[in-house]
Amino acid sequence: MRIAIVDDDTLVALSLKTILETDEEITVVGLGNSGEEAVLLYENEKPDVMLMDIRMDKMTGLKAAERILFQDAQAKILFLTTFSDDEYIIKAIQMGVKGYILKQDYEGIIPAIKAVYGGQTVFGKDIVGKISEFVNDNSAPLDYNRYNITGKEQEIIEEVALGLSNKEIAEKLFLSEGTVRNYVSAILEKLDLRDRTQLAVFYYRKGEEE
Repeated sequence: MRIAIVDDDTLVALSLKTILETDEEITVVGLGNSGEEAVLLYENEKPDVMLMDIRMDKMTGLKAAERILFQDAQAKILFLTTFSDDEYIIKAIQMGVKGYILKQDYEGIIPAIKAVYGGQTVFGKDIVGKISEFVNDNSAPLDYNRYNITGKEQEIIEEVALGLSNKEIAEKLFLSEGTVRNYVSAILEKLDLRDRTQLAVFYYRKGEEE
């Protein structure tokens, strides 16, 4: 898979390149040091996954991701940052990025990239904790009946909102991975949502809109 890396710290970008290229399935096709370079890098290389920092001078990673996704809604962007601020997490999820993990989790970077490449949405352990807080802060319970959501589908939604992959959900709920995939597809269709990221947003924010 072809990966692009963007971080305003050149040393960090080079270190990430070294880490990623220890995996024979990964080829780093370009490095960038700013949001502007991220946009150009995506236009020129069309990487399978873009690994990008959020806090950068002038154009932030969030702004760059917004521009990239405007040009290509299918772009797979994985944010890698030292910050787990609520505001960043919310904005990242809302705009449709495929993952948000912390730089401290070096061992999780390659698995996260592979998961995103495979179509999953990935959140690091600390980020999942934040999402759980959002859910618990939601005082108004969702009325699943109005969406014709079954009890089992509700379980699936809750696990997706916590960042679990189809495989992890299958193991937890004693289902096959294919069955979970079918459930997720049915849920997205019922709720008129595009992907798992939007489903997570629906879960922890919809109650506020009721």
